[in-house]
Amino acid sequence: MAAAASSDAPDTEIRLELYRLMQACRVMEQRAYDLFMQNLIKGTSHLALGQEAVAAGFGAAMREDDYTFCTYRGHNHTLVRGVSMTGILGELMGRECGLLSGKGGSMHLMDVEKGAMGSYAIIGAHMPMAAGAAWSAQYRESGQVSVCFFGDGTTNIGAFHEALNFAAIWNLPVVFVCENNLYMEYTPISDVTAVENPAADRASAYNLEPVLIDGNDADVVYAVADAALAKARNGNGPSLIEVQTYRHGGHSRADPGKYRPDEEVAAWKERDPIKTYRARLLADGVDEAAVVAIEEEQAARVDKAEETARNSGAPPLGIADTDLWADGSSTWRN
Repeated sequence: MAAAASSDAPDTEIRLELYRLMQACRVMEQRAYDLFMQNLIKGTSHLALGQEAVAAGFGAAMREDDYTFCTYRGHNHTLVRGVSMTGILGELMGRECGLLSGKGGSMHLMDVEKGAMGSYAIIGAHMPMAAGAAWSAQYRESGQVSVCFFGDGTTNIGAFHEALNFAAIWNLPVVFVCENNLYMEYTPISDVTAVENPAADRASAYNLEPVLIDGNDADVVYAVADAALAKARNGNGPSLIEVQTYRHGGHSRADPGKYRPDEEVAAWKERDPIKTYRARLLADGVDEAAVVAIEEEQAARVDKAEETARNSGAPPLGIADTDLWADGSSTWRN
């Protein structure tokens, strides 16, 4: 089972960028939790507190014109592409300043200009779409790579196998990333899957190298992401990467997560990707002032994003019929 990561850490500039991205994700997701508890975020939301190293590692490695496809747990993957934090929080709060003017909400974030091609609530639905985007890039010889994030439960969905098969036989520039946080909603993935590693152990069926890595180590994620992106960009085909990580909370804000053993939760929180990475940076001689400056910068950033979103109005009713069909409305059917 290949780890496919270099033992050499990235240079200090990249490592500080990784820490900046992880901090941005953490403060935004924590603020989203707080706003939900204040009833300012309607419906539900799926947070990725504890999984920040995955988004940060790929976000730092990707090219500006690459494509990201993610799940409903996609706030972080959207943010690291350079998408406005104000736009994300505004969308979660259903405000006019949101990415989609408040119409999409938590599970439907998108910013095509930043290569964030959408969050998808239907399990596995975005995997063939990611393959299609990669096929387009291959046809246009643009050098772009499509990166598709999905949960461990998706590995038992037909679209997972279909997308992998087509990506392999067409040698597509796509990287599939399974974020294995051990639970498919409320059910341990191990209870319903015939193999120990739901993505990595199935890679060989599609003539792909099995890659299983520590998804809580930003340096490892970045190294593996960089290698997989280079492989795809150079015409050497797709990759399937399984990252082992853990969500600190329940499946959604409606889920207290009590089905997980207390000792398991505590052990994974000890491996918090931000806490451990901060300690590593300082141990490696990175100036603590630079680390603190990143923390203060992101704290101020989320405060400003929340303030702007709070002061933004609800979307006007007149936009309800827009962005539904190719001509911008449903009136053509009438």
